[in-house]
Amino acid sequence: MTPVGPSAPSRLSPAARPLVAALSAAFPDLGGAVTDAAEARRILATAAPGSRKPLPAVGAVVGRTIPGPPAASGASEIPVRVYDPVHRETAPARSEGEGKNRHPHPRPTVLFFHGGGYTLCGLDSHDATARGLAARAGAVVVSVGYRLAPEHRFPAAADDAYAALRWAAAEIHALGGDPGALVTAGDSSGGGLATAVALKAREAGGPDIALQVLLYPVLDAAQNTASYRENATGCFLTAAHMRWFWQQYLGPDGDGTHPLASPLRAADLTGLPPAYLVTAGCDPLRDEALAYARRLRAAGVPVTGRHWPGMFHGFLGFPAQLADADEALTGVAEAIAATVKDRKNSGEGGGGAG
Repeated sequence: MTPVGPSAPSRLSPAARPLVAALSAAFPDLGGAVTDAAEARRILATAAPGSRKPLPAVGAVVGRTIPGPPAASGASEIPVRVYDPVHRETAPARSEGEGKNRHPHPRPTVLFFHGGGYTLCGLDSHDATARGLAARAGAVVVSVGYRLAPEHRFPAAADDAYAALRWAAAEIHALGGDPGALVTAGDSSGGGLATAVALKAREAGGPDIALQVLLYPVLDAAQNTASYRENATGCFLTAAHMRWFWQQYLGPDGDGTHPLASPLRAADLTGLPPAYLVTAGCDPLRDEALAYARRLRAAGVPVTGRHWPGMFHGFLGFPAQLADADEALTGVAEAIAATVKDRKNSGEGGGGAG
């Protein structure tokens, strides 16, 4: 029998409760009154609780398309948005011996995958987060508009994510990045993609990834942990939402045990890049992320990060409203910045993530 403790809403930080109430009221009733993905997207497009403005300032933001997976039907190009932390015009002039790199100072390149249960959200919904990472980490951020379910089910998103990784690695000098500081990052389902591409890159022999940044990631289709029961309702993301998301992503015949869908179920985690995890106590996904951290450590993979007991799924998107989110975003940025070897990470070795 599962022990009975404080309800999920009462475990939320007092600062988070009004925001969670507003988000929950505006969010579609997925799997209940709302079963169609297009309708869910329409509802989200007209709801904007808890404004995140002003947006973090960056040097430049450029939208473009990049080549998609070679064998993907109907996916010849992937939309991306590239966030440069400095203006090209004001960047110091390139000195002799810098090769093809367009910036004299090495900087990380972050391949960012947005959340939304593989079904919702996109480049616009995560614009502020991408800007914040670029500004705070001094990194080039490439936000990836991968294909969404149910129109494009598993493994379409994972295929797009890996194609974007290969493109970023090939273009890293043109992006002004350090070849040794390529980072995969994502929140929620995007966190699942960030580690899925790390698995795929290990099996394919590259590209090399310096760090995988996993923000309350989706890692297991089983949905049978204690945190799914403890946080089933009352903390914005619900267990019912997650059931609907998995149904959209996998479809009736999808394999939820496949490691690119459920990285926690991968038989072998050795040889993966170091991980930085952010987890929230009031989140159905809490336990699968903590279990992944334990498995990585057991496989000899370095894991750092921070657990936020009173926070909810998605809290990192609200640094202007929540002190915990602001601090968490700073910790993520420091971990990313530290992938460039001559830059110190003041948060190195911070609180454990499981």
